[in-house]
Amino acid sequence: ISMKRFFVILAAIATVFLTLPFIGLFQRAPWSSLGGLLTSSSTTEALRVSLIVSFTATLIVFILGTPLAWVLARINFSGRRFIRSLVVLPMVLPPVVGGTALLFALGRGGFIGQWLKAWFDISLPFTISGAVVAAVFVSLPFYVIAMESALITSQDQLHELENVARTLGLPPLSVLYRVTLPRVRPAMVAGLALAWARALGEFGATITFAGNLPGRTQTLPLATFLALESNPEEALALSLILVVVSLSVLLMLRDHWMPSSNNSTKF
Repeated sequence: ISMKRFFVILAAIATVFLTLPFIGLFQRAPWSSLGGLLTSSSTTEALRVSLIVSFTATLIVFILGTPLAWVLARINFSGRRFIRSLVVLPMVLPPVVGGTALLFALGRGGFIGQWLKAWFDISLPFTISGAVVAAVFVSLPFYVIAMESALITSQDQLHELENVARTLGLPPLSVLYRVTLPRVRPAMVAGLALAWARALGEFGATITFAGNLPGRTQTLPLATFLALESNPEEALALSLILVVVSLSVLLMLRDHWMPSSNNSTKF
């Protein structure tokens, strides 16, 4: 058997392995009662909380992640490798561990949370703000990595354009918003969309740090987990929402995270 055929067989097995769970999900979906399940009060409340949390988290990711990606891509400093590893860490860390870390840092008894409570009367655990913090923690790396990669890839071209803009008298902020960011806009959009999808699907850190309070911190993933015990059909309906949304985001951004087929090597 040729290497090409051998690899094709293994690729087909991997594809089937990844596809079977989704086939099972769609095959067991309660299509006849899907409309009623998706419009139930529990589902709409979970959807409302999920949208508030995910969109708020995405806005914060944009505000914090853009300068972080720029610093990592443009400035050489002694701790850059450590900071980059720290940025990636939430992607490989078990979400429950991330939620536990947030609880001990920002909880009422945490080394920061105790001062937030004493000075500003702010308590983040088991609130929608806590759910946003958990979502930002797990989704920030997706945006930072996409932006940093784009800034590094187009660094030479951007330097030239930025120098021309400065020569024409544009202030630094204008150079950033009129020259730099437009050149990396595709990566920015892709990173934000991936961060939003990750925030929408966050489970472990949220349930650990923000709890599972219906109407307050219960997002779609948490509602799905709860429904598995009492109403499996509702759990299937909620799972369909998350699968369709995640797949749609990936398909829309296919050109940003997959190499061009024109560059494929032919045997």
